[in-house]
Amino acid sequence: MSFFAILFALLIEQVRPLGPHNPIHSGLRVWARWVSRNFDAGKPQHGWISWVLAVIVPSLLALAVHWLLAYFVGWPAAMAWSVVVLYVTLGFRQFSHHFTDIRDALEAGDEAKARQLLARWQRVDASELPRSEIVRHVVEYSVLAAHRHVFGVLAWFSILAAFGLGPAGAVLYRMAEFVGRYWRYRNRMQVQPASEALQSAAARAWTAVDWLPARLTAIAFAVVGSFEEAIDCWRNYAERFPNDNDGVILAATSGAVNVRLGGEALKPVFAPNSSGSFQAAVGPEASADTASTPGREAEVAHLRSIVGLVWRSVVLWMVLLALLTLARLIG
Repeated sequence: MSFFAILFALLIEQVRPLGPHNPIHSGLRVWARWVSRNFDAGKPQHGWISWVLAVIVPSLLALAVHWLLAYFVGWPAAMAWSVVVLYVTLGFRQFSHHFTDIRDALEAGDEAKARQLLARWQRVDASELPRSEIVRHVVEYSVLAAHRHVFGVLAWFSILAAFGLGPAGAVLYRMAEFVGRYWRYRNRMQVQPASEALQSAAARAWTAVDWLPARLTAIAFAVVGSFEEAIDCWRNYAERFPNDNDGVILAATSGAVNVRLGGEALKPVFAPNSSGSFQAAVGPEASADTASTPGREAEVAHLRSIVGLVWRSVVLWMVLLALLTLARLIG
């Protein structure tokens, strides 16, 4: 019943999205801090133990609740639990307001406001960006956000649910992405910093967890976009991006909608911490330059193309899941 769980979660999230400071996400930040504070002793094995506790334990908890509900109450209760978990882990509304506000500012000709919104969203210095570069970075950040908040969660949820593991895949994916980003951020803020061993374990685990979903997202973009150009760009330009998985998605996006992506990266802004010093508030990948892909220079019209690309990919996912669900019911 993965199709119905995803459908209901997406509909509920569109009507009543989670707020940015909701208690669930706050609790996850507390959990990640507690794990790193109590189990991160700086050794490689401690890094992996901390990661397993932070990511695998919540995934197993979600699985245990799913099995208990299915056994003692019935499958409707188990599906309702999957909807609740997907509502927390899956959704466009967790990031789409940034995209919409910047697009509206650009369409109104207010480039200064667009720069401010982009800087606030990604904590970067966007004060000197020309209009085309604003659009390019919005495309890149939005596509990656859509992948991490929607398509990656869909992939892991669907795969593990097919083996009877309920919503464990959705929790696994979102927690793996969250702890890697959160521990790196806290280290740069020098607030209970995570050790290099812990950051390395989280980064390596996230690369492994995201490997398959990134390629599924790229394939979906190619199918609903310009297929030959997307595949060609994926083959020839994905490795030019600093992150392999992100490079696959961005290269496929570039070919699918014929937009030039990559190039000089934004400079991270600096945020004060409790000691009065300043540390970069974004990850290292934000400060690395990349080679540009072929394609047209980014224009505001490309933002609408990206919206169409993403929604067509969602429809593709839902159609495939509906067909699999129908085949399972008939069989």
